[in-house]
Amino acid sequence: MSEFSILLPSLLNGITTGALYALVALGLTLIYGVLHIINFAHGSLLMVALYGVYFLAVGFGVGPYQALIVMPAAMFAIGYLLQRYVIGKASHQRDENILLVTLGLSIVIENLALYLFRSDTRIVDTPWSFETIEFLGAFLPLPKVIAFFGALVTAAALWGLMTRTDLGKAIRAVAKERKGARLVGIDVDHVFAMSFGIGIACLGIAACLLMPSYYVTPQVGHGFVLIAFTIVVLGGMGSFVGALIGGLIIGVVESLGGLFLGESLGQIGIFAIFILILLFRPTGLLGHKV
Repeated sequence: MSEFSILLPSLLNGITTGALYALVALGLTLIYGVLHIINFAHGSLLMVALYGVYFLAVGFGVGPYQALIVMPAAMFAIGYLLQRYVIGKASHQRDENILLVTLGLSIVIENLALYLFRSDTRIVDTPWSFETIEFLGAFLPLPKVIAFFGALVTAAALWGLMTRTDLGKAIRAVAKERKGARLVGIDVDHVFAMSFGIGIACLGIAACLLMPSYYVTPQVGHGFVLIAFTIVVLGGMGSFVGALIGGLIIGVVESLGGLFLGESLGQIGIFAIFILILLFRPTGLLGHKV
């Protein structure tokens, strides 16, 4: 009974954390699924979103959850403009150039943040930051529970966008056949920018859900982007459902690893899974060969 009482909270904590990891990975999956490139600036842009939530709270009294009205739209605009006028222009239609451009953007953004904000750790205090709720005898932090349901709602909305709207059909058409999409009148450059913008908007949502229980520094994106890459590979490159399932698995593995191996070694299991997936199922859980 005592072992179960320790194991259950750890599992539940891993699930709630994994949902947030999945939300960060969903944007990365969308960007890869359409543009077929890995966005090395993903972690840095998450950091930008977290700073945005922080300064809205400190400077204007806008709470992290209230910032959901502003931050996703702001991050969408940043993502759209970056893809349309920086990444797209500098890449010259070559994928290797896109990798270098996004890597360069990551370095510039991170060092600019270091110059402006130093390396100080910043947090947002809210009335509910330390609130807990009881579920099956386990006490879960309220911000993580809210983040869990917020991540599920966001994933469902993204799935609906991709399957039920004209924009979603255009995105899927461009992802499958760029030249054919262009021939039937789809503005491919606009779809690229929209896809990148939506992927970055997911980071705006993730930042709002993270900030009540997390912190922000210029280097905060590093850990998240490594986990997000692992989730994308685990779930299957370009699979939204796979990213959600992969995020939950990674969250549980990290939580149990911390329970049995100690907090400092908790992430060993994540990278062990990454290596095993590459060795034995490189297409991921729901991926397929092309």
